[in-house]
Amino acid sequence: KDMAQLERNREREKSAFDICLKKIEKFKVPMKLLRAEYTFDRNKIVFFFTSDGRVDFRELVKELAAVFHTRIELRQVGVRDEAKQVSGIGSCGRPLCCATFLGDFAPVSIKMAKNQGLSLNPTKISGVCGRLMCCLRFENDMYEGDNRKRRCCAMQGKGLRFRVGMKVMTDEGSGQVLYVNSQKHTVKVQLDGQKTKTLSWDAVEQEENE
Repeated sequence: KDMAQLERNREREKSAFDICLKKIEKFKVPMKLLRAEYTFDRNKIVFFFTSDGRVDFRELVKELAAVFHTRIELRQVGVRDEAKQVSGIGSCGRPLCCATFLGDFAPVSIKMAKNQGLSLNPTKISGVCGRLMCCLRFENDMYEGDNRKRRCCAMQGKGLRFRVGMKVMTDEGSGQVLYVNSQKHTVKVQLDGQKTKTLSWDAVEQEENE
């Protein structure tokens, strides 16, 4: 019985969404409607929307209440919430993390991208919402502190921690680390002759004076 009620609510939400869109156009309210959601008992409808600033929607609420004869709530959300509600495909080719398994949004910083050796180009580390990708946060623990040291120890038998800018020795001479790939256990090294080469961790040694 409850499942049938939910299904009826979903159908009514589609109709409520279309009606609200028309009312927004009628009153020329500067807002982007995302979705409509009925409470289980249908005592209230919540309309989620985004907007660049504050919106005066008092007349719109009165009109909607007259149409649906129930409580109306218009809830403004941010761009990350918009991505979560609308969903989509991320740059990795998978459905958005926020729309599939993430609960709350945790703070994300540029430092996390640096820890992971990623390009700091905003277009490469930003999600569809335009903010820093959520995966930078929950994957960051694998690149920090003891976790990173343990991975290096397991690979090379010692506590060598490769980092960008580190001076290293290779079979082709000395060079500087440009990028560390912790998944593939490789480093990209710029040799003294400006030549770059990608090598496995066990083919690189830290310079003694580093």
